[in-house]
Amino acid sequence: MNTNQGKQTMVFDKKVYIVSAASIVGKKEGEGPLKKQFDQVVEDPFFAMKTWEEAESKFVEESSLLAIEKAGLDKKQIRFAFAGDLLGQLIATSFGIKNLEIPFVGLYGACSNIALALAMGAMTICGGHADHVLCAASSHFGSAEKQFRFPLEYGNQRAQSSTWTVTGCGAFVLSGKKNYNSGDRNGGKEDNMILIKGATIGKIVDYDIKDAQNMGAAMAPAAAHVIYQALNDYNKKPEEFDRIITGDLGMIGKKLLEQLLKENKINISKNHMDCGMKIFDSNEQDTHSGGSGCACSAVVLASMILKKMKAGEWNNVLFVPTGAMFSPTSFNEGQAVPGVAHAVWLSTED
Repeated sequence: MNTNQGKQTMVFDKKVYIVSAASIVGKKEGEGPLKKQFDQVVEDPFFAMKTWEEAESKFVEESSLLAIEKAGLDKKQIRFAFAGDLLGQLIATSFGIKNLEIPFVGLYGACSNIALALAMGAMTICGGHADHVLCAASSHFGSAEKQFRFPLEYGNQRAQSSTWTVTGCGAFVLSGKKNYNSGDRNGGKEDNMILIKGATIGKIVDYDIKDAQNMGAAMAPAAAHVIYQALNDYNKKPEEFDRIITGDLGMIGKKLLEQLLKENKINISKNHMDCGMKIFDSNEQDTHSGGSGCACSAVVLASMILKKMKAGEWNNVLFVPTGAMFSPTSFNEGQAVPGVAHAVWLSTED
């Protein structure tokens, strides 16, 4: 059974482990600061497919298969797949997952998808409904620009506040048991096992932001709300986490988040990190405010974050992917861009 704690938080009273992770990214991501930490860099943005959407589905399929292989499992042993993307009706995920023949739960939390997937996966295992589940989130620069902004052929200018959608997919296998047969080891050495200790489900927060080129400003209030709530529900101070890591706020959103929390007497500036500011080199790569997309936080988690935790550099991380909940329809009808964020507590401490 899950234990409710505070207003919005679940603490899992059974152990749920992340036993493997896989990250496959595109060429631009492979040229960034984390290039040596990804499992695979695909130079061809179409991934040998005909369309951007089919390419994104290929990222989903390949990274999911790799995560299952690294867990030392067969796809038949995976009870459920929890996954999502940014496209209408989750077509990238559904077409990518179909060949795996795993019962599929499609999720939409915009760029917060991987937090939602991890929370739902952990709930399922903790409730005794599965031994192993797959969690994944993907995005693609070409497919996202096509759906939400302009086709790449149009060559429109991007505002300085805009972010660059990450091409790739991060996939994870969760289990109720430690899996020492996993191929996802630290050079074959015994390393730290990573637990999902709890999850705080965020609310939709709307500050009436109507600039679709400034996702950081739209999502920062939701991130501030869920971080504030998680700290209160867990009765913890920010410094009790080695890192509080947001998904893709970028430079503008990061500043706004820290400012909003300071107004509530919470200072996270010393241990806050944003995945969107880590995946690209702001000096060498022109991505303006940073990286974004469902894959942004997912591939940074699968590469940099989990590796630092396995190596013992970080023991407790509050992982907070962020999402902008809008569509071309709502935006064209003059609606604002609400935000949502979910917080997942990752720990190496039993």
